[in-house]
Amino acid sequence: MTQHAPHPDLDPLGERRAWMAVLARAPADEIAALLPALPAHDRLRAPETGLVMVRGRAGGDGTAFNLGEMTVTRCAVRLGDAVGHAYVAGRDKRQAELAAVVDAALQDPARHAALLRDVIAPLAARQQAARDAEARKAAATRVEFFTMATMR
Repeated sequence: MTQHAPHPDLDPLGERRAWMAVLARAPADEIAALLPALPAHDRLRAPETGLVMVRGRAGGDGTAFNLGEMTVTRCAVRLGDAVGHAYVAGRDKRQAELAAVVDAALQDPARHAALLRDVIAPLAARQQAARDAEARKAAATRVEFFTMATMR
C-alpha cells in the first residue's frame, strides 16, 4: 500500500482533523446553506453506506474489546488536484459528499481562508453552542454531595 505525503499547505498540528470533525458532525442542510458555489467535482468513490466496528476499553486504558457496530457513510471526490474524503455517522449520502467536497476545497490555498471563515467557523460555533447548552442543562441538575453530607 502506498503512503501519500500530506498536502504541504496543511497545518501539521491537526487543522485538517479539526475541520473534518466539524464537517462530520454538521447536518447536510447546514453545510449546504453556508457553502458557496464550487466548481464541479469528480466522484472517486460515490457515497456508500456500511458498518464499522466500534472498539472500547474498560476504564479508558484496559484491554480493547468490540463494543458494537455503527453505520457510516463515506465518500471521496476530486476537486482540481485535491482529493477530499469524508466519513459521517449514519446514512446521509448528501452530507458525506458535501463534506468531501469541502475537504477537497479546503486543500486549495486560494479557497482555504474563505472556507474556514465562512463555512467551518460558523458550523464549529453552532456545535460549540449546542455543547454549551447541553452542559448548562446537565449542570442545573448537579447535586453537590459534600454539601448534603455537611447538612446533617
